[in-house]
Amino acid sequence: MVDQDIYSPPIIVQAELLGISRSSVYFKPHGLSKEDKSLMDDIDKIYTECPFFGSRKIARVLSKNKGEKINRKRVQRLMRIMGIEAVYPKPNLSRNNHQNAVYPYLLRNLNITHPNQVWSTDITYVKMKQGFVYLVAIVDWYSRKVLSWRLSTTMETKFCIEAAKEAIDKHGTPEIFNSDQGVQFTAEEFINIWKENHVSVSMDGRGRCLDNIFVERLWRSLKYEEVYIHDYETVEQARRGIEKYFIFFNTKRVHQSLNYQTPDEVYNQKKKQE
Repeated sequence: MVDQDIYSPPIIVQAELLGISRSSVYFKPHGLSKEDKSLMDDIDKIYTECPFFGSRKIARVLSKNKGEKINRKRVQRLMRIMGIEAVYPKPNLSRNNHQNAVYPYLLRNLNITHPNQVWSTDITYVKMKQGFVYLVAIVDWYSRKVLSWRLSTTMETKFCIEAAKEAIDKHGTPEIFNSDQGVQFTAEEFINIWKENHVSVSMDGRGRCLDNIFVERLWRSLKYEEVYIHDYETVEQARRGIEKYFIFFNTKRVHQSLNYQTPDEVYNQKKKQE
């Protein structure tokens, strides 16, 4: 927990030690009622299970599950707060900024043969007992290894930049970096990280939920195996739980698609052969 008395280190130092953005320290729920917060958590579960559902179907499922009429406009309002765009068949947590450049999708029919060939990123909503946070992660496509991640209470670009720089510092650079067309990922400061390291930038087509399939699968695993079975009281609790899960995911969770090896085993074995 962060201390704010006069004898404690500066807030920015404490935030860095905890691995959270400084804005997380000042987080307060977004003026939501308990009912709205509960609905948002239910929406997240429905959308994780059925990412092709829009607001109309989600409102119908909620009404059926709760035995009462849930207004579609209310669902749309809550989905906007969560960053889920109802008109697309995937969570669009980072909305497009048309003033920034959009890059073509480079992964169609590409044969993925080695680690650090393609990295990918996305942002997702993570529920807490009071309020919620946003999570960004960077994943290696070949091995499914989670290379870096960050939590934030806002949709600022900074936490995405921090995750990108950490991944590069720890693992080098990929040949291609893929993201959606969101404002965080089209921001000049974020794009320049990849350009300065001579990395080709790829972006998902609008409404194509399978363009970033490996990160979508990661979110599903994380939520069903960690987030939904815990009730985080604080941002720091969420950070510790997610950190523990990603260590498990990388080092112990075997994947059928990886011939029942872990992401770390596949990533490290292939790297040694190169």
